[in-house]
Amino acid sequence: MRDLFLSFSAEVTAFTTFELQGTGMADAYLAAAIGVVGDGPVQQLLAVWQGIRQEGADVEGRLRREIFGDELLGPIARNIVKMWYIGNWYQLPYAWSQTFGAHENDTTFAVSPAAYIEGLLWPAIGAHPPGAKAPGYDSWSGPPTIPEVPE
Repeated sequence: MRDLFLSFSAEVTAFTTFELQGTGMADAYLAAAIGVVGDGPVQQLLAVWQGIRQEGADVEGRLRREIFGDELLGPIARNIVKMWYIGNWYQLPYAWSQTFGAHENDTTFAVSPAAYIEGLLWPAIGAHPPGAKAPGYDSWSGPPTIPEVPE
């Protein structure tokens, strides 16, 4: 399940599985998602992703239609993206809870203190997390360097 979660995460964050593994957050994010919505919806999301990945055609379109456009899976998938970038799980929309049931652990929370530091937000904007991962002496004298976006 972990490898499939990493594969899905790489596709939806535009970071490689190597980069995602380097954050050390994969297990914590997978556990957070399962801890909130349960094993079933997460396995369903990853099963749909596996089918899309195996067929390999129109991956982006199918992700939009079959996962992000799905009433059950879409909000979970969006929360997974948010966890990778910001390190927080955001409470699922009220309509989602009304349709699929409220979950006791479904609140907005920081996954862990390390999640803030390892958030993909920082490399995406070419900056470092304030108060952590100091960039070194005099690094503040120049503008941040934003990495090239691959096409």
